[in-house]
Amino acid sequence: MSKILILQASPRANGNTAWMAEVYKTAAEAAGHEVTLVNVSKKKIAGCLACEYCHGKGNGACIQKDDMQELYPLMNEAEVLVLAAPIYYFTLCAQIQAPIQRMYCVNKPAKVQKMALLMSSYSPNVYDGATAEFRDICNYWNVKACGIVSAKIDEQKTEETKQKIIAIVNSL
Repeated sequence: MSKILILQASPRANGNTAWMAEVYKTAAEAAGHEVTLVNVSKKKIAGCLACEYCHGKGNGACIQKDDMQELYPLMNEAEVLVLAAPIYYFTLCAQIQAPIQRMYCVNKPAKVQKMALLMSSYSPNVYDGATAEFRDICNYWNVKACGIVSAKIDEQKTEETKQKIIAIVNSL
């Protein structure tokens, strides 16, 4: 079974994205996977400084010492990485962007072979930017995209959306 890391980026503890992440976690644990879910919106993670310390004196370590230090070991051990993000304005929200951008120092999490994307928004037709970024990351890291589930206002917290998420877990 796989080690799965879910980065959940909604600041709303009981929001739609948080619900999607919990559905994924519950289904994955029921299937025997080891799952860690981190609400990155509650972490203090700064953006990349582009200082290149990590590629010089840092030997792959970021110069910034913030809550990202908690995520590096988790990302290093994860075989599956799940991004769960609300879409506020046509792309992945800022809360998930910071950890994604800070992966620059290691280039790719060492063991990640598969990724999934869970997104929610009140609006339809706002997922193209986030989906493109996700696919670009998968291509760059040479990992399998296991699935993408988006849920607009009338699809949130529904049985149909739950089943779509469970199908992704079952594809691992």
